[in-house]
Amino acid sequence: MDPAKKFPAEALRKDYALLRKIMEEFHPALYWYTPKDSMDYYFNKYYNAITDSMTRQQFGFTILAPLTTKVHCGHTSFNYPRAYSKRQREHVQPSFPLFMKIWPDTMVLTSNLNKQDSILKRGTLITRINGLDVRQLTDTLFQFMPTDGFAENINYIRLSAAFPYYHRNIIGLSKCYTVEYTDSAGDERTASAALFDPANDSLAKSFIRNRNRQIDPEEKPAKWENFRSLKIDTTSSLAVMTVHSFGSKGRLPSFFRKSFRQLQKKGIPNLVIDLRTNGGGKVNNYTTLARYIRNTPFKVADTVTAMHNGLGRYKRYFSSGWINSLILFFTTRKKEDGRYHFRYWENHVFHPRKKNHYSGKVFVLINGPTFSASTLFAHAVKGQSNVLLVGEEAGGGAHGNSGILIPDVVLPETRMKVRMPLFRLVQFNHVPKDGRGVMPDIYVPPTVENVRQGRDGKMDKVMEIIYDSSATQ
Repeated sequence: MDPAKKFPAEALRKDYALLRKIMEEFHPALYWYTPKDSMDYYFNKYYNAITDSMTRQQFGFTILAPLTTKVHCGHTSFNYPRAYSKRQREHVQPSFPLFMKIWPDTMVLTSNLNKQDSILKRGTLITRINGLDVRQLTDTLFQFMPTDGFAENINYIRLSAAFPYYHRNIIGLSKCYTVEYTDSAGDERTASAALFDPANDSLAKSFIRNRNRQIDPEEKPAKWENFRSLKIDTTSSLAVMTVHSFGSKGRLPSFFRKSFRQLQKKGIPNLVIDLRTNGGGKVNNYTTLARYIRNTPFKVADTVTAMHNGLGRYKRYFSSGWINSLILFFTTRKKEDGRYHFRYWENHVFHPRKKNHYSGKVFVLINGPTFSASTLFAHAVKGQSNVLLVGEEAGGGAHGNSGILIPDVVLPETRMKVRMPLFRLVQFNHVPKDGRGVMPDIYVPPTVENVRQGRDGKMDKVMEIIYDSSATQ
């Protein structure tokens, strides 16, 4: 697909009008954080903004991104057609050259794509880019980035991972950037940073090749640690279980069973469960893990509701529309509130496992990308006497979120895709709806020195707690 292809305004309006109808009909949390009159205003605003032809990139970041962000649902976002995305992955584009670790009042340089730059190096404290400080930059960029409620920590992590991508698509490209920074003596300095042009960089092809490598866990068992891993340090009496996703890859139920058998056999008293890269996945996988940790019975949710028990005449616009429509029909029942309830997730009680249940000290590492099903896990174990959540606010809503079924709506004119959750979930024993994510018991923010030294401050804090506990016994 040609990225330069433009679609006439009439075609864009048709796609947009269809998307509005589908969102108003099926989105289960459209007005959860944004009142209907405000959403109506935004729907009209971005429809009226379609005044000329646009490329897919322009339609996505000028219209779809700011619209979906207004819903404050982390599972509602746009994407390109598969062929378009594949083309983008295979061709590194010109971009802003600096990758930075970003948090509310700080930007620290982590990588410079212009390798020959001798001034702007890892660890440099950046104060402004083209005159904009960190608050002005994030205020601008966050308007195009979805969140659950107002749990914005996930977007600081997204920017830290892909600042050049967001900067290019939202603010745009410049041939040269004015970068203000603080030098080692604490003095304010200014430098110029040239646009990164992969056509002039001999490493671009290698970058593309490494980025596009695919790992098939069924064929390469040695690579399964890309999805989950367990490392046991008997000297430190510590095990670290990293679960990058609760998705279908990695044979998680088997992995959990074998892991807790090992922990029981070796008598490991301290367990770290690292969920900092876990964006969610299958509910059954998180409940499987929770049953090894939680001491009391629990449910997935207080309520799980959809707007309808089928997709009706709109099913042709949803990915796997017939299947998702059948799931809605067979799993939900209408209740007095007028919504269709997924009764299994509301009623089924999960009990702690008796065999190899873990009773030692558990440290759960969380941060912004801890999302969806991993947020459900963090909420399920939070407050238990032997469990501490360590890190930063999770990106997933503590009160609840939307998900369970998350098909794409495929817009017929442009083939652009918008993720559309079909269920709204309110967590079991939920907290008030204030728009925040699951909070850590021990807050460990990023620091400039940890970024410069490449240190993991959250693991350092866990080790400090374990050491202090051992010293006092």
